[in-house]
Amino acid sequence: MSKLRADGRAVDQLRDLKIELGVQKWAEGSAIISIGNTVVICSASIEERVPPHLRGKGTGWVTAEYSMLPRATNTRSDREAVRGKLGGRTHEIQRLIGRALRQSVNLTKLGERSILIDCDVLVADGGTRCASITGGWIALALAMRAKKLEAHLVRNVAAVSVGIVDGQAVLDLPYEEDSRADVDLNVVATDAGHYVELQGTAEQDPFHRTALDEMLKLADAGIADLIKFQRDTLAGA
Repeated sequence: MSKLRADGRAVDQLRDLKIELGVQKWAEGSAIISIGNTVVICSASIEERVPPHLRGKGTGWVTAEYSMLPRATNTRSDREAVRGKLGGRTHEIQRLIGRALRQSVNLTKLGERSILIDCDVLVADGGTRCASITGGWIALALAMRAKKLEAHLVRNVAAVSVGIVDGQAVLDLPYEEDSRADVDLNVVATDAGHYVELQGTAEQDPFHRTALDEMLKLADAGIADLIKFQRDTLAGA
């Protein structure tokens, strides 16, 4: 029998989900999403232009920026603007968010417009990239609704972390579990159950296909719950 985790959850249980919409006055779409203790503010801006390499090609673009506030973590980190360059982790995460959310939009029907998603972590307790994708989709959907472009939003996309902790496959890892996990896997998927991206690492010993299947089963169920949360949020907005 699976035992309860340190925070009292079952192995297949997401952390508590909360959302506040319209948190930035000027953004076409914005939300603060809380997944457990992780809190991310997401905004979506729509511009009537595309990057130079797409001009004249009749297609739109979705891209993202990601940052973590200095006291999002238990010790202060310098702003990357002060350091003068983005760190490798930041580059990786914002490219992931952009790739994931581009899957949500029919870029050809969008036309020569850009949707820019900004994700700023207010509190980090594991799963910040997954929260950014899940909350970023909500901000994107709100922005497209505000600009009467909702018909070009073709699917939901959400993300969740899974892992092997103490020999057990678990869903939605907080930092306490993530920092000591044997395996760490981030899963991005659509409402049709199709995978957008899998990012997995054996932090200790290599893992077997059976462990991967266990983690993906948990992730599939978790993403289905997150997509229901997205849809319920949009329906009530």
